[in-house]
Amino acid sequence: MHLDVRDLKAFYYRSALGRAAQRAVRDRVQAFWPEADKQTVVGYGFAVPVLRPYLARARRVIALMPAPQGVMPWPSGHPNVSVLCEEAMWPLDTGVVDKLVVLHGLEVTTDVTLLLDEAYRVLGPGGRVLFVVPNRAGIWSRSDATPFGFGRPYTLGQLEALLRAHGFTTERHDAALYQPPSTRRFWLKTGPMWERTGRRMAMARAGGVLMLEASKQVPKPRRPGLGERVKKPLSVLDGLGVPEPSHRTRAAAGTAARRGRGADVP
Repeated sequence: MHLDVRDLKAFYYRSALGRAAQRAVRDRVQAFWPEADKQTVVGYGFAVPVLRPYLARARRVIALMPAPQGVMPWPSGHPNVSVLCEEAMWPLDTGVVDKLVVLHGLEVTTDVTLLLDEAYRVLGPGGRVLFVVPNRAGIWSRSDATPFGFGRPYTLGQLEALLRAHGFTTERHDAALYQPPSTRRFWLKTGPMWERTGRRMAMARAGGVLMLEASKQVPKPRRPGLGERVKKPLSVLDGLGVPEPSHRTRAAAGTAARRGRGADVP
């Protein structure tokens, strides 16, 4: 179930809770990837709240928004870099992406396999993808007041198994949104303190979202025929002893030899 882009925009840019969530998730993304100089950075889903720090340094920033969600122009006051696309047909060449952020994309997709295949396709050599998904064990996935309460939440083990089955290798993981999804002033004001406490105590199960960085496994190219050159021909007789004549055969051979010697006498 995709949320409408207008609802996502209203949450992240017009509500105090959304701005707090934006700040918490963006800070963790920055901790994963502090720089992206001269790299291509792409976000899929609704990743624009965490992409802004890369606008000034990256070679190219692209915000892909799926058709069921809708698209909005972004960033405000600058040339638009957001693109409306199909979930499994991204307008990107193969292997051109250095860094990919998937936020509000994986948990709401109608076909996980096609989406992950497309993410795998666009990543270049050494490229990394960061999946940000609702934590099944967290309280944010149980609240309809935020976008993280929609779609399919994951545990860390489920997410790792899913990515491994689609050719990705887990590099590292983290969590964010330790504060409750409440609009009460106390929780909003103490939000940064809860984020620091959660990271210091490594309470990943308590975080509202899981963040997993992965790279794609590139299979070893295979040549036609045998994968390795056979250095020594296979012999079915290796290890067997040399055949020896039987006792009867040796006796007959000896008799024939004696008769031959007798025939040579003048």
